[in-house]
Amino acid sequence: MGLKKKLFMIIGPVILAIILIVVILLAPVKYNFSSAKTEEKAAVSQSKNILGGSVIRQQALEDGYVPFIGSSEYSRMDSMHPSVLAKKYNRSYRPFLMGTGGTQSLTHYFDLQGIKDQIKNKKAVFIVSPQWFVPGGVSKQAFNMFYSPLQTTEWLLSANAKTESDQYAAKRFIALMSDGGNESILKAMQKIADGESLSGTDTNIFRMKLTILQHEDELFSGFSVPNRMQLIDRQTRNLPAKYDLATLDVLAGRFGAKGTTNNDFGIQNSYWTGRHLDGTGKFAGKQAKLNYDRSVEFSDFQLVLNQFSKEHTNVLFIVPPVNKRWSEYTGLSAEMLKNNATKITEQLKSQGFDHVADFSKRGNEKYFMADTIHLGWKGWVAVDRYVNPFLTQKQAKPDYHMDNYYYSKDWQQE
Repeated sequence: MGLKKKLFMIIGPVILAIILIVVILLAPVKYNFSSAKTEEKAAVSQSKNILGGSVIRQQALEDGYVPFIGSSEYSRMDSMHPSVLAKKYNRSYRPFLMGTGGTQSLTHYFDLQGIKDQIKNKKAVFIVSPQWFVPGGVSKQAFNMFYSPLQTTEWLLSANAKTESDQYAAKRFIALMSDGGNESILKAMQKIADGESLSGTDTNIFRMKLTILQHEDELFSGFSVPNRMQLIDRQTRNLPAKYDLATLDVLAGRFGAKGTTNNDFGIQNSYWTGRHLDGTGKFAGKQAKLNYDRSVEFSDFQLVLNQFSKEHTNVLFIVPPVNKRWSEYTGLSAEMLKNNATKITEQLKSQGFDHVADFSKRGNEKYFMADTIHLGWKGWVAVDRYVNPFLTQKQAKPDYHMDNYYYSKDWQQE
């Protein structure tokens, strides 16, 4: 066998494989292998690859799932969790949980780019956590952890460099994004931040990149999705056959009493011991300097509202409380928390977002919270009192009127 033939036998298969991969990733076709089972698992997975992708969520939302957007509160899957109630009582909707610990407004804004068509003239539920509104907003580490090249590329191809909202989004991206491996993205973002539209060459490059990223998403996003359906199914067994809010509220109190026996703060036993909150007094007064009412997060939140406005999405916003007994112990200012909730509701209602469930004053109710900051048994029942009718009954078409003032430093610091 000649040397050339030997080399071809060694290198040929590698070259052919590379060509095949390039053809698959650049082909003008759509690969979609998601099934109803995959959608069901993905909807409660809170998986990073599902959050950073689009295809499975797009299909699920078209099949009747509803975006439930937030952060770590959705991870507490007790019997009153929205996903459990929806399945137990065979609701006309199923929550698709979008968010986990570390996801805040800016991540959600870019996340929405992949499902714009699926939320157009539809409904969504959004939990706004007061803890997001620290002075600097989302941390660089958290933003980079959930960075999605797919969603960012989708945004770049539709961005309008002449608008204040897109210029603001680009500036925030640049401020938070690590530059390793993202040079072309950052250069494009800088153009938009400066009010300059992408060139024809830029657009063609990003279109090609988008095709590749979309095919990667279609081919691989369904792999390794955590299956939490057994947990959901197990929790449904704790509920009565017939839906009744008063009965569920009583039952939630029983679950809460049983689950908070090792502390005086109404905190779930496992959280209390797992976070080592007991015994030392080391947390006493430690949150006295925390501030949630002056933050860049208010303007990041405005980006999300602007996207909902563009798509005419009718959204129910939920403003949760914090555990009052714990906040008094740690010195978290009650006045500051009140100001935070006031600013959030003002920003919403002044622009036509009228569906707001403000629970900020209910942090002292027994078993309303599961721990220091997350909704618990009775809290989820209170949420369902708003969620169920909002999603199952016809709602008036929203009339939004956006105000760029909410991107200003004056509003952030007011």
